[in-house]
Amino acid sequence: MVRKGAAVEHPISESESKRMKIAIQGEPGSFSHEAALKLVPGATIVPCPLSAEVFATLASGKADAAAIPIENSLAGSVSEHFDLLLTNDVKVEQETLLRIRHNLIANPGVTIADVDRVYSHPVALAQCRRFLAGHPGMKALAFYDTAGSVKQLVEQRDRSLAAIASRAAAEYYGAEVLEAGIEDNPENYTRFFLVRRAADAQADPAANKISIAFSVQNRPGSLVAALNELAALGTNLTKIESRPVHGKPWEYIFYVDCQIQSSAEGSQALEALARHCDLVKELGRYREAVR
Repeated sequence: MVRKGAAVEHPISESESKRMKIAIQGEPGSFSHEAALKLVPGATIVPCPLSAEVFATLASGKADAAAIPIENSLAGSVSEHFDLLLTNDVKVEQETLLRIRHNLIANPGVTIADVDRVYSHPVALAQCRRFLAGHPGMKALAFYDTAGSVKQLVEQRDRSLAAIASRAAAEYYGAEVLEAGIEDNPENYTRFFLVRRAADAQADPAANKISIAFSVQNRPGSLVAALNELAALGTNLTKIESRPVHGKPWEYIFYVDCQIQSSAEGSQALEALARHCDLVKELGRYREAVR
């Protein structure tokens, strides 16, 4: 297993990284852009406006992989991405943790006193409530993307506008950081997956984590029985999430992450779940990210 603090060899070679195209949801300079380059240094970024388009771009071969946020330590899971992982023929190949640092950004020469409107993604605004409450003259307005909000204010050249986004977004679009680190809680991390088409996914011999989607049979105790199978193997369940099955009210898909000692243990977990489930899909085996 990969232990905390241990050196980890990058699963993708440097030469391959520089040839890869990585699809992201959002504009250049976004946190997804930063995570994509952390996962695959030197890759070419393919921005997409919607998450569904990210997966369509990957399926069409216009991108070699996709970098998607799956969970934030403060805001919780990105539910849409669980659904897209289930319905597309893809596999998770890597994960990484990105420290999220929010900054108040404006056009060059603008001061905080000039700002009366602040744009950003709703999640970013929610993570900066204390700062915004301390500046009642700033009206918070939702936007589709953190980096996109910076792009907008630079294009409009409006001195009354500001955005909340990463320092990388300010640098990318030629804006300035007015105040750094304005998030309410510094323990703000987002977990990102690197996703590839299932046919192209590369097995990592150092994988120590597996993500699985499953639906249990419609009978009493079926979920408990399925989870007991994992416990009997000694598999450490680190996350469980439920999502409704579209078109089937009160039926659910469960998503779990498990730490595994070996790839063989991952296969045993899949086999154990299959005895109690109508559907079992492996979403990927990969190395667990560490802070």
